[in-house]
Amino acid sequence: MIQLNIDQWSAWAPGLHTAADWQQWDRETLLPRALQQPDIAFLPAMQRRRLSPLARMAFAVAWPLAEGRASMPLIFVSRHGETPRSLDLLRELAADQPLSPTQFSLSVHNAVIGLWSILRQDSSEMSAIAGERDGLEHGVLEAAALLAEGAPEVLLIIAEESPPELYSPWIDDVPFSHAVALRLAPGDQWQLRLEDNGTSLANPRWPNALSLVRGLLDHSSVIQHPWKKRLWTWQRNH
Repeated sequence: MIQLNIDQWSAWAPGLHTAADWQQWDRETLLPRALQQPDIAFLPAMQRRRLSPLARMAFAVAWPLAEGRASMPLIFVSRHGETPRSLDLLRELAADQPLSPTQFSLSVHNAVIGLWSILRQDSSEMSAIAGERDGLEHGVLEAAALLAEGAPEVLLIIAEESPPELYSPWIDDVPFSHAVALRLAPGDQWQLRLEDNGTSLANPRWPNALSLVRGLLDHSSVIQHPWKKRLWTWQRNH
């Protein structure tokens, strides 16, 4: 069991930019249909052009939580990562075309945290995790370890981009592109427990990060995220 505070959170999806947007989504549980890119006008144009849609989403949700604050450790979680960019590279290989070194370097799983470190000039400890459906909770465990070691705050980003149509038979856990950022701090506001999923609860309708957003909006006292043999239980203490 771990305890921590969620000091602030931010989320983005196409057409869902504000807390009011997310509250409407929470009430109606509709899939966003707008084809949009997040607004990252806080970055110079030259820097924006280097960012993939996944990186843009991550920066859009995390930057406001870090702006004006001291450097802090960062954990980036994505199950599928830069799948569209990697597919483009594979297609170029299949066509015997030379690969772009820039595109290749930006396709790796830790590219987002590398760009974050460069653009924010932040040399704090940073990790990139490729988890399963419960990557959110594995990211929180990593954050809790950093907080226990003395970090006053940790920034956690969970981001997934809608996969290319080619991968649709295998990727069924990204209903729409989305990103969620949490600024975590020591405290006892939330308690997270890992138990055995002995009752074989069905998986939530939404990815765990979006399920947590719904719980934050609804002020839920308990949120459960089952996955395989694991059952993660979030409990709000106050």
